[in-house]
Amino acid sequence: ILSIGQLLAKEGMWIPILLEKYNLAEMQEMGFKLSAQDIYDVNNASMKDAVVIFGGGCTGELISNEGLLITNHHCGYRQIQTHSTVENDYLTNGFWAMNKDEELSNKKLTVSFLEYMEDVTESVLKDTEGLSQEETQKKIEENSANIEKDAGKEGKFRAQIKPLFYGNQYFLYVYKIYTDVRLVGAPPS
Repeated sequence: ILSIGQLLAKEGMWIPILLEKYNLAEMQEMGFKLSAQDIYDVNNASMKDAVVIFGGGCTGELISNEGLLITNHHCGYRQIQTHSTVENDYLTNGFWAMNKDEELSNKKLTVSFLEYMEDVTESVLKDTEGLSQEETQKKIEENSANIEKDAGKEGKFRAQIKPLFYGNQYFLYVYKIYTDVRLVGAPPS
């Protein structure tokens, strides 16, 4: 007879601005040493400033004060492949820029830094009281589009509203977008 101990899965989506409210005490009971402000602080340096969205959805981590970041190999595979030739097979042999002049530019690749997030539930649900389900959805989409448009006005920012908790709460995420993303290094396969 096999005896299986209790299995616990402590995973899921942890929302940075809600950590203190929902997760921090439990995390600290398990040995976590950082504060909620160490993870997310809109006005001061925090972990949110080091974790980026690389390309369309991979994560990356900022590892230097000059903008050097790392990501998983499969996330940069297409860029490495684009720069590879028969003479310089960077996928097989790897690549290392020995100075900034040797860095390889990547057209259309972006890196997004979270500038801030905000609970916009009240604004998203404004004027939806008493509407049919279809009318409510249309009004939510209209309100969301206006909020995103206003938040993204300054050019290099992208704003996105995401519903959470089954549409009971809405958060605005505002990202600063960088378009000068260069290949600095790739390990050999």
